[in-house]
Amino acid sequence: MPMRHSSLPIAALLGAALSFLPGCESTKSSSPSPSDTQAQEPASMQAADAWKRARVGDRVTYSFSATQGPEPRGGGTARTLGGQLTLEVVAVQQPWVWVRLAFTDEAGKPLAHPRLAQELLFPVSADTTRPLDVPRQGETTAEKPTTAGRTWEALRYVSDQRPVDGPLRTRVYANEPGPLYLTHGLLDASTESAGFRTPGGFKLTLREFREGSAGANAPVPALERPLGPGAYYDRRVDVEPSHGVQRVCFAAERGYILRTEGPIDTSTAPCSDFSQAEPEPLEEMLMSLPWEALSSGDWPPASAASGTRGTFTAEGRNVPALTEQRTENVEGTQRVFSEAYAAEPWAPALAGLPYEARFQPLASGTERVVAGGKREPEGGTRLVRWGSWLGGQK
Repeated sequence: MPMRHSSLPIAALLGAALSFLPGCESTKSSSPSPSDTQAQEPASMQAADAWKRARVGDRVTYSFSATQGPEPRGGGTARTLGGQLTLEVVAVQQPWVWVRLAFTDEAGKPLAHPRLAQELLFPVSADTTRPLDVPRQGETTAEKPTTAGRTWEALRYVSDQRPVDGPLRTRVYANEPGPLYLTHGLLDASTESAGFRTPGGFKLTLREFREGSAGANAPVPALERPLGPGAYYDRRVDVEPSHGVQRVCFAAERGYILRTEGPIDTSTAPCSDFSQAEPEPLEEMLMSLPWEALSSGDWPPASAASGTRGTFTAEGRNVPALTEQRTENVEGTQRVFSEAYAAEPWAPALAGLPYEARFQPLASGTERVVAGGKREPEGGTRLVRWGSWLGGQK
């Protein structure tokens, strides 16, 4: 998640949207005191230390609601999606804290949308390879919201980019994250689109939290459905000017998601260098997933739903796939474009594949039609390998 982890960047996904649930009760001050405005750095340090004290059973649950209206010029109908988002620590083997992510309806049952229908797993390191910090943006006010049965000392950040066709973003963070360390102390968040963007919005509100029991233990689970961190995937790219295999790696450190992409370095272990990865707060990535699910529509993509059924093969894994082809005349030359998608994005053969790659084409290509109807390949991409890099696994 979403997540510079999809075909669209997170900033665009979040900046494009969003809707509203009732907010927290709160008592605001007109402006924060100096001690309030300085609370962000200590809070960040407290949240970081909390990862080292993580316990099995630590859990936070939020209510969420996403709404997308019709395209400004394209008509159509509004789409909505809502329910609960839960993060829970399911195993601890320091420095690794294994977290499970689940989107459910209000009754706790899995959501019907394929992108959000399955629980996802990701390990978070309580250590860091370098200092990580993403400053919070916007005008700041101090307040004492009451939510999830507790009153919190908090700071509200409001960034209003509507005058320049941007979104209105609001985030409320507890000064002392405490049991909310999984999301840096997030209490409430909303993003509202404006201008020429797709109308709509997103709202996230803390619903409940639970602290695990001291001494609780659980085995490390298999990384079958990774959100991303702890896993990687390789894609062969043959599109000018790039040729070769690109590796996409994911990690998470103290509540920040790290993603790298580049040519495979055979001289080092897989995914051993995240020094240049841009940190993204986990909670921001999570908020992008429902919005992206609304944007993408059902699965498989409409263009591939009536495509040819077949099998996609990678390293001995056979994945049921749908291949869509279309022919276009480009500047007097006829070209055939093809894309293959997983018929079932959660198929057992895709075990271990990071979330973002499940909802991208498994393979795509372009062929030029020459004399006699013969096709000549012009390039394309293909998923060739994936797995976990934790513990040296490949």
